[in-house]
Amino acid sequence: MPEPLFQCTRLPLTTWFLALYLISQAKTGLSALALKRQLGVSYPTAWHIHHKLMQAMAEREEVYTLRGAVQADDAYLGGENPGGKAGRGSENKVPFVAAVSVDAQGHPVYARFTAIQGFTSTAIEDWARSTLNTECQVLTDGLPCFNGIADAGRSHAVIVAGGRKPLDLPQFRWVNTVLGNLKTGLSGAYHAFKFRKYAQRYLSTMTYRFNRRFNLAALPLSLLRAAVNTGPRPERWLRAAESSC
Repeated sequence: MPEPLFQCTRLPLTTWFLALYLISQAKTGLSALALKRQLGVSYPTAWHIHHKLMQAMAEREEVYTLRGAVQADDAYLGGENPGGKAGRGSENKVPFVAAVSVDAQGHPVYARFTAIQGFTSTAIEDWARSTLNTECQVLTDGLPCFNGIADAGRSHAVIVAGGRKPLDLPQFRWVNTVLGNLKTGLSGAYHAFKFRKYAQRYLSTMTYRFNRRFNLAALPLSLLRAAVNTGPRPERWLRAAESSC
């Protein structure tokens, strides 16, 4: 068995367990500043705890793939820098793929938010191989890069908006709903964070809670198991997020 995430910690385990509970139960996320106030620790300590537990969530989510009918869309974290490029070319935007699997009744089951280098066919092909089960059926809009899904050997159907935004199409209802919840949650919980460095960690945290939303009481224990199986993640490793996530 690997060493737990909090191996050799100088903090009382009761502090870790309280952090596990607070982070797992925060519907829209919990900032390090809010965690600092709740735990009564310094901000650097709260940041360290927060990112260790978010990393445990991220690594746990990487194990699962989406199955069945999947709605997928392109999205961005961040906005335009003053005086910088607008739109997709903004230096302050991090591209990510939002995907939601739905059941036979059309209800959302699981979601995955995955940061990628850019919306290219190669990046989407890599995403599809790691995120989608080989037997799933993926629905996207007409963005050319999504052709990479078929290149990865997954079934892919396209709905061309025909002048309408995918947001207006009922076929993309749930992926857009979940995306809206994600952005509302992030903006409500965090004043700012380094999008380019820590995007995947924050995205996976929101995914982790969404995918376990039907059993909130079990979330702290679930996160504890994830933390025990993650292994040590020292601060220097956590801060090198661009190479670790």
